[in-house]
Amino acid sequence: MSAVEWTVAVGTSETTAVYEPGAATSAELPLFVCAHGAGGSMLDRGILATADAFHEHGIGVVRFNFLYKERGSGRPDPMPLLMETTAAVVTRAREELSPKKLVIGGRSMGGRAASMLAADGYAADGLLLLAYPLHPAGQPEKLRDAHLPKIRMPVLAFSGTRDPLCTRELMERALRTVTAPWDMRWIEGADHSFHVLKSSGTNDAAVMGLIAASSAEWLAGLSA
Repeated sequence: MSAVEWTVAVGTSETTAVYEPGAATSAELPLFVCAHGAGGSMLDRGILATADAFHEHGIGVVRFNFLYKERGSGRPDPMPLLMETTAAVVTRAREELSPKKLVIGGRSMGGRAASMLAADGYAADGLLLLAYPLHPAGQPEKLRDAHLPKIRMPVLAFSGTRDPLCTRELMERALRTVTAPWDMRWIEGADHSFHVLKSSGTNDAAVMGLIAASSAEWLAGLSA
């Protein structure tokens, strides 16, 4: 099965979503609804690399544009609208695919929007966060962690040790108040985009492959 494009209604507006099945297409395979970051889109390099790597590890991916990006703006929508858009795409994915296992999440801001849904009790099998933006760059005092203790679903989170938006010490401190099953994975030498230096002995593609493989293993352990 090749990629399928949908038009998704969000209130009185519409956005675009694309579904790409995992390499071994099956209704039993997990589905990841993956939201993009503030400066990206469903067609940016990071999201496409994520979708490709997850596809190779048997995970279907739905990627989509938030409304501001769909209309060509660079200014992100308010958080409630980001959350509403994510929920609308998930609803459409369920209607079209009836997946046995579905997780929400995404990169940076997109993952944060999904985490806010999870904290509100949204129904999904898990939350997958890629470079969660714990605080603005250079402003570690402005933490985005108040809602994290309200999350009840299983969480898998990846962050780089060079990420200026997620200081390791602060994230580990924030997680002390979280009671949900939270699996935190640190990518040594990676930045907010999961880019690693040549001196690291690895490369960006290998890092994304590791993230996808780890995600597939985690998903296999979730109850459907």
